[in-house]
Amino acid sequence: MLRKYLWCYTDDMALFVRQTEDRSKLQERLASELQEKAKARALRENQGNDIEDSEYLKNTKSTTSLAGVWIAIVLIFLAVVVWLMLQPR
Repeated sequence: MLRKYLWCYTDDMALFVRQTEDRSKLQERLASELQEKAKARALRENQGNDIEDSEYLKNTKSTTSLAGVWIAIVLIFLAVVVWLMLQPR
């Protein structure tokens, strides 16, 4: 008979469950409860993560299509400054 060991961790407790082909009713119940708790925690943690609902985004604007142009202007300006600094006098 092959025996597999499984460590199940949660924030509040650690549980060591020996998995065999014949699980007891208690083991089945514990495993299902742990799975339900893990699913509930995952749902709870994912609930407040929507950035669109965040308070700090109020009265802000999204990036326009001119952002690429501004980045190009800044890069050209920096290139000219470096070029001027490297010119011999």
